[in-house]
Amino acid sequence: MAKIVLDSVDKVYSGGVKAVDNLNLEIEDGEFMVLVGPSGCGKSTALRMIAGLEEITDGTLAIGDKVVNDLPPKNRDIAMVFQNYALYPHMTVEQNLAFGLKLRKTSKTEIERRVKEAAAMLGLEPYLKRKPAALSGGQRQRVAMGRAIVREPQAFLMDEPLSNLDAKLRVQMRASLNQLHERLGVTTVYVTHDQTEAMTLGDRVAVLRDGRLQQVDTPKNLFDQPVNLFVAGFIGSPAMNFVSAQLEQDGDGAVLKFADHSLPVTSEDLQARQGLRDYLGREIVLGIRPSDFDDADLAVHGGGTMEVVAQITEELGTEINVIFTVDAPPLEHEDAAALAADAADGEDEDAALPLAGDKSFFTARVNPRSGVRPGQPITLAIDTRQLHYFDKVTGLAIGHPANVGAAAAV
Repeated sequence: MAKIVLDSVDKVYSGGVKAVDNLNLEIEDGEFMVLVGPSGCGKSTALRMIAGLEEITDGTLAIGDKVVNDLPPKNRDIAMVFQNYALYPHMTVEQNLAFGLKLRKTSKTEIERRVKEAAAMLGLEPYLKRKPAALSGGQRQRVAMGRAIVREPQAFLMDEPLSNLDAKLRVQMRASLNQLHERLGVTTVYVTHDQTEAMTLGDRVAVLRDGRLQQVDTPKNLFDQPVNLFVAGFIGSPAMNFVSAQLEQDGDGAVLKFADHSLPVTSEDLQARQGLRDYLGREIVLGIRPSDFDDADLAVHGGGTMEVVAQITEELGTEINVIFTVDAPPLEHEDAAALAADAADGEDEDAALPLAGDKSFFTARVNPRSGVRPGQPITLAIDTRQLHYFDKVTGLAIGHPANVGAAAAV
């Protein structure tokens, strides 16, 4: 096992295209680190630089105690698992697992031990004599992982290994990967564009955009304390709702006004969010997660309400998604545009910021016992303690520890 450190790493392609821009990231020994972001954000390029498949333009990369910038892939003691399995079709599962070890002149006894252990760990024992064509997609992916495991490397590098599987298999394989990491404890760097995958697998998650690291933190902190508007909109499904709102003084507290709605901000919340008072009398971007709404008749927590008309309801069994319009213009910010463009590329439909002319669509996730139906009015309770506030110009989260000290944009 080994710590992986990327120090001011750049990757510039011919023509001056910068795929990775000043990436600083420390991946701890034994950590499961997920790199996530929209298409073209540089996550796969970063992984390939760690593997030695891409040259580093500038900066240093260390695996363990050794700088490996100029070290060929075979000498880095890492193992990769690819999206397309990369199995040898003419070999059995057993031969596929053993092949890399044979190339390294590993003893026959040691090969047998490692193959047997990996097969038992991954439930591949019944399939050792089969060829890849006789296996399901999930079984092939387990063979690809087994081939990495038998190497007993310092680190595993995984490039979207589950993207070719159907939804049910992806859930099963995520559970298998979690168990595998618990048992092996090997440093793992995992690339995905699927934020659900990132949140369920990663000890920490690094969010990238346009080659730059936006935020690296635990899944919970990314969800609860996004550093900027882009991370807030990218993490979470359904995506966070955004709207421009006026923050006005109201006694000891404040009130947020947008369209024909008003939400209170208590003096305690105003005090707790460092720097928020500086925005009194100004317009900010308000973010509300769908999970912080509920049907007011069934709500446990509250603080504010919105009277809306349900346009679409999605009954999912465990909850109901209520989709409604807010009579406020769509948010105009480069981060919002980036999220919408990502959704248009088909990366993540939930990352879209749906628009309806000069109105914005909101999504609320309410109790499944709610009787709400399309076309009906509903009073939504909002847990105002969980509201998110962003500077309208910079997109930075107001009061986030990483942003404290940054001057409020005028």
